[in-house]
Amino acid sequence: MERDFYRNILIATDGSENTQRAISYGIEIAKLSGAAVYALYVVNTSPIISEYWTIGKKNVYEIIRSEGEKAVFEVKKIGEASGVEVKEVVLDGYPSNAIIDFADNNNIDLIVMGTLGKTGLDKLLIGSVAEKVVRGSKVPVMVVRGEEQS
Repeated sequence: MERDFYRNILIATDGSENTQRAISYGIEIAKLSGAAVYALYVVNTSPIISEYWTIGKKNVYEIIRSEGEKAVFEVKKIGEASGVEVKEVVLDGYPSNAIIDFADNNNIDLIVMGTLGKTGLDKLLIGSVAEKVVRGSKVPVMVVRGEEQS
C-alpha cells in the first residue's frame, strides 16, 4: 500500500461491541499506510433528545460523554498496541453530521465505521448513522459489518 495514500483516518465509534471489527480494520489500514488515526465519538445532542430530556439532562449528558471518552480511549489503546498514533475526539452534535463535518475540517482521507451499533431506542432516535455518512461524505467511507452479521 502506498504510504501517502492515507494520511489521516477517522474511526467513528459508538463504544458498542459491534464497532470492534471496524476499529481493527481502521487500525490495520493506518499501520500499513503510516496514517494517523482520529478516534471519534459523538454525544448525540439532536433536537429530539434535548427537547424531551429535561429532568436529569445534565447527568445523562455526563454519563453519555463519559461513555464516549471510554470508547475513544479503547481505540487509542488498540492503536498504541499496533504502533499507530491515535488522537481521541469527543464531540457534541448529531452523529452523522458531526462525523462528516469533522472529516471535512480535518483533512481526513478515509472514514471507517461499523454498520451496526446501538440498537432499540438509540437506533430509533439516531437512524442509520453509517448510511447517512456514506451518502453525505466527500471522502471514502469504509463500512465494516459487525461479527454477528452475515
